[in-house]
Amino acid sequence: MELSSTMQKYVLHWGEMGTRWGVNRTVAQIHALLFLANEPITAEDIAETLGVARSNVSNSLKELQSWGLVRLIHLAGDRRDHFLALQDVWEIFRIIMEERKRREIDPTLTVLRECMREADHDAALESATKKKMGQVLDFMEMLTNTYEGYKRLPPSTLKQVIKMGAKVAKFTTSAENKAK
Repeated sequence: MELSSTMQKYVLHWGEMGTRWGVNRTVAQIHALLFLANEPITAEDIAETLGVARSNVSNSLKELQSWGLVRLIHLAGDRRDHFLALQDVWEIFRIIMEERKRREIDPTLTVLRECMREADHDAALESATKKKMGQVLDFMEMLTNTYEGYKRLPPSTLKQVIKMGAKVAKFTTSAENKAK
């Protein structure tokens, strides 16, 4: 597969951003390539296009499939496996958010809750420290509850909520300034 200079720039940058988000560079590049592609691609073509080892492509595709961002498809008359990325950016965003919550936020909340329960019986823990731990737990639970409410919204409604966000912040800031 031949990449235009713009596609190549996009794929390379997505790989770089992936590393900043804690995602393997090749995984992110493959996702970008499959997202931009207008037809399913074989693992061999991915390896050749990106100049990476076939084994790396295989492992990366398994990771993307485990997230639900890429699916395996078969084409009539071709025995090779082809791969296609999810194309709806709102669905991609939803899946990534849900997976990150499941893999990162949920375990953190579990440990924070355990720490707060244990804090009641930890005589060596200062009350100021316990208070800080409670603030972090409250913050994380607030974010999680907000996410749980938003994730059920249809994309059209979520777009409106996001667009309104800056207006609400400006209105709230203005109202706070007037109250002072």
